[in-house]
Amino acid sequence: MDMSNDFHRALDARLKGLVDQLAGIIVGKPAQIEDSVVCLLAAGHLLIEDVPGMGKTTLAHALAASLGLRFARVQFTADLMPSDLTGVSVYERGREAFVFHPGPIFTQVLLADEINRAGPKTQSSLLEAMEEQQVTVEGETRRLPEPFFVIATQNPSDQLGTYPLPESQLDRFLMCITLGYPDRASERALLAGTDRRQAVARLQPVMTPEDLIAAQRAVLDVQASDALLDYLQALLAATRSGQWFVEGLSPRAGLGILRAARARALLHRRNYVAPDDLQAVFAQASAHRLVPVPGSGRGRVEQVRALLQAVALP
Repeated sequence: MDMSNDFHRALDARLKGLVDQLAGIIVGKPAQIEDSVVCLLAAGHLLIEDVPGMGKTTLAHALAASLGLRFARVQFTADLMPSDLTGVSVYERGREAFVFHPGPIFTQVLLADEINRAGPKTQSSLLEAMEEQQVTVEGETRRLPEPFFVIATQNPSDQLGTYPLPESQLDRFLMCITLGYPDRASERALLAGTDRRQAVARLQPVMTPEDLIAAQRAVLDVQASDALLDYLQALLAATRSGQWFVEGLSPRAGLGILRAARARALLHRRNYVAPDDLQAVFAQASAHRLVPVPGSGRGRVEQVRALLQAVALP
């Protein structure tokens, strides 16, 4: 990539600083850190599926702190109401009028912790915010801050007290990742090092919200060749063939996958999308939207990886 101009050199340095700082907090998870940054650069929302205690909340805090973004965390529970997220109007006697009190959704990074412990009505209250960056409360539409990024965590569906996310909700998440257990060396570093909460509290921003918005715009300028688009269309067609999945990926999913691939190319200092970029983000950006055909014997991610192996480069 021609990184000769000052903007791209400065952007490259800031992105490298962001990844390095996150790697100092989320130890031994370079692929998941890259996916999180790619999702953010692509202006998408991130779903993290894992058992409690894997560092999901720490990752969300670290991202917000490193980017100088306002952060809010909401613990989703069975009795959480939509108004607990969006806000409510309260009558104030002194003003003799109803005054709107915004909820925690009016932030830049919203951590929806254990999102599948809340009921479908509360889960759905996020749909408008995630798709249109606005909420409608009591008949009035209110814009959310820019940038606006949702990180939701989800417990395994076999745990007690969980509600499966509806397909329309899952489709609003650009990427879904799993942190998983650390390897032995990384776990030893965690045990011997500084408490993660203290480490996050000391983080200083390495980018500003304005830097992030500029980076998200730069993603749109990353080129995708006709051959690359042919490859993406072949992958999308394979998901719709009925051989691999019950239903295939939508055009919106295809656009999201391409945007994520562009973001990864930018992160790797290229102004064009390579097949490697598409392959690197495809499973994380598609598996949560797909259901393997009965009898396949594979989980979602494994089925997507098998499809990637089967579809040849054009």
